[in-house]
Amino acid sequence: MSYNIIETRNLVPDVNLLKVEAPDIAKAAKAGQFVILRIDESGERIPLTIADFDADEGSITVIYQVMGKTTRQLTTLKTGETLRDFVGPLGTPSDIRKLGTVVMVGGGVGVAPVYPQARAYRGAGNHVISIIGARNEEMLILEEEMAEVSDELYVATDDGSKGHHGFVTDIVKDILDSDQQVDRIVIIGPPIMMKVGAGVTAPYGVETLVSLNPIMIDGTGMCGGCRVSVGGETKFACVDGPEFDASGVDFDLMMSRLSIYRPQEKEALESYNKKCGGDCKCH
Repeated sequence: MSYNIIETRNLVPDVNLLKVEAPDIAKAAKAGQFVILRIDESGERIPLTIADFDADEGSITVIYQVMGKTTRQLTTLKTGETLRDFVGPLGTPSDIRKLGTVVMVGGGVGVAPVYPQARAYRGAGNHVISIIGARNEEMLILEEEMAEVSDELYVATDDGSKGHHGFVTDIVKDILDSDQQVDRIVIIGPPIMMKVGAGVTAPYGVETLVSLNPIMIDGTGMCGGCRVSVGGETKFACVDGPEFDASGVDFDLMMSRLSIYRPQEKEALESYNKKCGGDCKCH
């Protein structure tokens, strides 16, 4: 079985959107879950968090950053072409319920998985405050979409080209220092950003959740590649997560594990670029 590509487009430099026809997945998907895709028979399996789903259209949307060989190869695919495998929904859905005020924080490509959660939290009756950030204005994604599903939206850029000049965590701290009641904070983005965010919220005692992105292979808990340490216990992000209480996550261990295969990833990308020039679908 193959999966038709409905839409593919570039959002910002090295960040692309991919919409795939997958009606069974779209009917079952919930905010916080992910899929694993494979381009062709010899391709690697890569996990991508679901950025949007439409049961009526039968579509799943993912947003990915071009970093390695497979994501580079994904950019060569066009509307009407197919993926060999597209499996999901995987992972435990986010705990969406009425809490009161929920602060959603997305950094870089992390804004993509924040979007369906913000929509779901607001749909459950929460007051949703969203904070999105990027290195600069050019790298911001889904700003209009986030505004539509949020009661309040704040923007931060590292260089000050739009919104707050600084980090998303600066705005989180400002909100926590105000008189506003906050019942939950969800932070999704680069591991270092989530680590810093967890450190910022810890003194305030507000429940803080993060979505972890360790190395993953089968997505069913069998391989153990996605193991992370949470509260001193080993958890598998693919089945126990990907969402966890930030206060118990060993971010340093996760970041060290993420770099294990970096030499092989670099070699694979260099080989692909050398062979294809970035313009073909060979592997």
